[in-house]
Amino acid sequence: MQSKAKTVDQYLEELPEDRRIQIGQVREVILKNLPKGYEEVMNWGMITYQVPLENYPDTYNKQPLMYAALASQKNHMAVYLMCVYENENSRIKFEEEYKETGKKMDLGKSCVRFKKIEDLPLELVGKTIAAVDMETYIRNTKEIFKARKK
Repeated sequence: MQSKAKTVDQYLEELPEDRRIQIGQVREVILKNLPKGYEEVMNWGMITYQVPLENYPDTYNKQPLMYAALASQKNHMAVYLMCVYENENSRIKFEEEYKETGKKMDLGKSCVRFKKIEDLPLELVGKTIAAVDMETYIRNTKEIFKARKK
């Protein structure tokens, strides 16, 4: 369910009140922990935290690199954490820490799905967002793309 909103504020206004409140709470955690350089924009129909093209223009699809995103889908809400999925060790560590919280875990290929804010370990989301500065994320992405070409 992609939004056609042009701004984050427009996106939030489209949401039902309960979703707006919950997405807003997750957004606050992301913004509080987002490393310097990433930008918050609407992209791919969701609130996206990305590497500006001027910092890394050589992407495979000519779109900015997504670092994280936040979306309200038809049956759930989701936080996309690309830094978790860029390597196996990060994913395993994230899943272990998530399980330790005792919260219901519903993971997709690149996202954490949740139906209510109480299911989402906000502290872990904040820690995960803060973990990878933009330069490291760009370097890791370049290494992944280079390995895929071999």
